[in-house]
Amino acid sequence: MPGLNVRFTEEELEALRARAEAEGTSMQAIAHEAVVRAISERSRLFEDAAAHVLEVSGELNRRLA
Repeated sequence: MPGLNVRFTEEELEALRARAEAEGTSMQAIAHEAVVRAISERSRLFEDAAAHVLEVSGELNRRLA
């Protein structure tokens, strides 16, 4: 599986380490989940915006017809 190197400050790395320990998981799992969540959120926001534009455009087109 392809990988990615990510750099953190000492403080960020310590916070990540503490969170992983508190959740009983790995730092890699926490980082992976955060990236996947960010990607999914961006897609959801785009889909919501596109749906809104289609709705508004449809309403405008009905008025102009």
